[in-house]
Amino acid sequence: MNMAENPVLILIDGSSYLFRAFHALPSLTTSKGQPTGAIYGVINMLRKLLDEYQPQYIAVVFDAKGKTFRHELFEQYKDHRPPMPEELACQIQPLHDLIRALGLPLLCVKGVEADDVIGTLARQATAQRLETLISSGDKDLAQLVNPHVSLVNTMNLSKLDPAGVKAKFNVSPEQIVDYLALVGDTVDNIPGIPGIGPKTAAKLLCQYHSLDQIMAYASEIKGKMGESLRSHLTQLPLAKELATVRQDLLLDLGPKDLRCAPPNIPALRELYAALEFKSWLRELLDNENAHSSISNSSTNSAPAYETVFSEESFENWVARLEKAELFAFDLETNNLDYIEAEIVGLSFAIQPHEAMYIPLGHEDATAPPQLPREQVLARLKPLLEDPRHGKVGQNLKFDCNVLANYGIELQGIRHDSMLESYVLDSTATRHNMDSLALKYLQRTTITYEMVAGKGAKQLPFNQVTIEKAAPYAAEDADISLQLHHCFWPRLQQEEGLRQLYQELEIPLIPVLSRMERNGVQVNTEQLKAQSDELAARLKRLEQEAFELAGESFNLASPKQIQAILYEKLKLPVTRKTPTGQPSTAETVLQELALDYPLPQLLLEYRTLSKLKSTYTDRLPLQVNSHTGRVHTSYHQAVTATGRLSSSDPNLQNIPIRSTEGRRIRQAFIAPPGYRLVAADYSQIELRIMAHLSEDEGLLAAFEAEEDIHQRTATEIFRTPLEDVTPEQRRSAKAINFGLIYGMSAHGLGRQLGINRTAAQHYIERYFQRYPGVKAYMENICQQARQKGYVETLFGRRLYLPEIHSRQTQRRNQAERTAINAPMQGSAADIIKRAMIHADRWLQEQKANARMIMQVHDELVFEVAEDKLEATIRAIRENMAAAAQLKVPLIVEIGSGTNWDEAH
Repeated sequence: MNMAENPVLILIDGSSYLFRAFHALPSLTTSKGQPTGAIYGVINMLRKLLDEYQPQYIAVVFDAKGKTFRHELFEQYKDHRPPMPEELACQIQPLHDLIRALGLPLLCVKGVEADDVIGTLARQATAQRLETLISSGDKDLAQLVNPHVSLVNTMNLSKLDPAGVKAKFNVSPEQIVDYLALVGDTVDNIPGIPGIGPKTAAKLLCQYHSLDQIMAYASEIKGKMGESLRSHLTQLPLAKELATVRQDLLLDLGPKDLRCAPPNIPALRELYAALEFKSWLRELLDNENAHSSISNSSTNSAPAYETVFSEESFENWVARLEKAELFAFDLETNNLDYIEAEIVGLSFAIQPHEAMYIPLGHEDATAPPQLPREQVLARLKPLLEDPRHGKVGQNLKFDCNVLANYGIELQGIRHDSMLESYVLDSTATRHNMDSLALKYLQRTTITYEMVAGKGAKQLPFNQVTIEKAAPYAAEDADISLQLHHCFWPRLQQEEGLRQLYQELEIPLIPVLSRMERNGVQVNTEQLKAQSDELAARLKRLEQEAFELAGESFNLASPKQIQAILYEKLKLPVTRKTPTGQPSTAETVLQELALDYPLPQLLLEYRTLSKLKSTYTDRLPLQVNSHTGRVHTSYHQAVTATGRLSSSDPNLQNIPIRSTEGRRIRQAFIAPPGYRLVAADYSQIELRIMAHLSEDEGLLAAFEAEEDIHQRTATEIFRTPLEDVTPEQRRSAKAINFGLIYGMSAHGLGRQLGINRTAAQHYIERYFQRYPGVKAYMENICQQARQKGYVETLFGRRLYLPEIHSRQTQRRNQAERTAINAPMQGSAADIIKRAMIHADRWLQEQKANARMIMQVHDELVFEVAEDKLEATIRAIRENMAAAAQLKVPLIVEIGSGTNWDEAH
């Protein structure tokens, strides 16, 4: 190839890039539902091209809207093309904006196609002795290739020079137009000669050299090919004209006008943030920070962060804090376990870009003496406990817990930037400070790893030098405040979300803090005994598995299980992994377990192994040495529906139906003189469904306090109420709960062990009996499609970015979520309201009781034996009053010496 390694001019077929990216990449969307997959794909290809070639001149060329001169030549031109999907059309303008922000020349010329603009510029470049590279996946552009113009495929980066065109198409670049006229183009609706494909066309051009010669000697061409050619000769001139890329356009600029401009950094920041291209945004900001650091070294324009060592400076800041209506603060500790954590320092911010850090516990011999921790905390205690002084922070529950270790009850919690972000958009993947700063402030923050190191060499914060620690800590308070200023105006514009935030999520912080610090007592000896029993059972299951397999293998190895099940035992492959391997996922094993013993045994082994490792082995190790209790952490900003989650330990996943799970619950015990009280909402999601759907049948059944599953069984199986069997009730229960989770006939049939037709019949019967439910499901899906989100009874939003996905599976999943999320989310809101009500009663009455756990729709309390009856009555009243539904909100309560007995 004569062309230089680095072409002087690159002409990019933006329209080709666009369609290739759209069809090749997964359906990406922002948290608000804006499709971005094609944008990401195009920009990624452009970045790679620029990195590889760094050309002097460049242009990205797109088709303009509207018809072209080819439509005037042939009215049916491109008639076969379906309309552009809306999911792609809405990405074009943001893509154009992003390309321009990158500084790349972007061309759209009305009345012609991108190919014609590229052809004209390529011809001009050749005349000006510029080496040109055309980047496209369009075979039509092969006609432009010459010793100074090459073609590169956008997807596989293969290049075509004149010899490459000949090798690929068996014709020269000069013959490509004739080749296209003979073959035709079904995509563009250019008529070809029936019976003449690529091989035949190349053969004819090899023999006759040109289309004109083929037409001149058409009478000599024998067989059906000749007959077809002669009968369609009149269309060939038109086909050739349609396939010919014009190279004679009068353009406003030439090749040497196509220089890159400097990137528009503010526009790029805004676009990357809006489109949620986080890695590119971080890269952009890192580059900015690097340049600004060089500049700041001489101009001193960095944020005003102060490290406080003197009493005078400390008192000056306290005076400012006492005058402030709202201030941000953050603790630095030596431990993430809030029970064990000691305060290493505090940071405060009153206005953006200004903050201070008070080091209190750094083991830093090189720094000036630090103020005494006890003295500083004693001085700050009145301020931190004063509800009139508003506080804002990021995940203030942790700070509440740690301050409690020092006898300080944090009050005046006005805002939490993590919860503001969560309420605004619960489906955003992360609500941690670094991610939020990047997304909303377009700022890369100092990470913990940057000051403390990574992995095994990571230092606890008290061992980090103050020089490194101070900017990191002060920035935490500053960024919390800046994020609040970003989020709060948006929440104020959405009354429902503002109420949810101020009346539910913020008041829940001290409630959860008290619950976490209360902890729960566990019987470690009982857990250790169960762990030994599970170990013995696992060993027996392992031996049984070896016997069924005919050899020993690792029951925890998916690869070895795969080999045994599919290669050795030849079990049917029902599903494959993304890499094409037979799946050993739990759902697959459940299907196989219906017919084969080994998958059933593997499922049992997995379940028991998880219980042992997660609970019976681990819980005794999680008992705090000071309190003698287990202290979980509840997370408000994790699940999309608003439900709380817990960790270290996770209390949400202890099974209640299995014997082993109940035995683990038996190890959660009440201390002497107390009882555990478990209060659980009865069938709350079905009751919410009755409320939302206003279905007369459901409303009447709940109002009459009927067994809803038994009532459904009478309707589905057409059986008198008194004759409903336990099996029929079980099936009706599966239908009741399955349908509100959007379960399909296939899923229901699998759960009930019946065929799809029978399951579909049950579903149809259900909707005949409860037509309001079906109407609700249809209406809520329509609402989701219109708004892009659904809401709970209390205004919590769940965004559904996949509701318009072109992929059926993703769209169906979004519709199932649209049906269920208002119920799951409303149930989550109700239990949170119940916790706030119950906690208020406990605090006001100074009751000899404490709330110690929340699991799904259940609250668990520790209650003094002599106050049991009155406390149960109060708990029931507070929980029942948490929401006003069109059906009774029933609370089932039990008590006992352990959790299982109380449930």
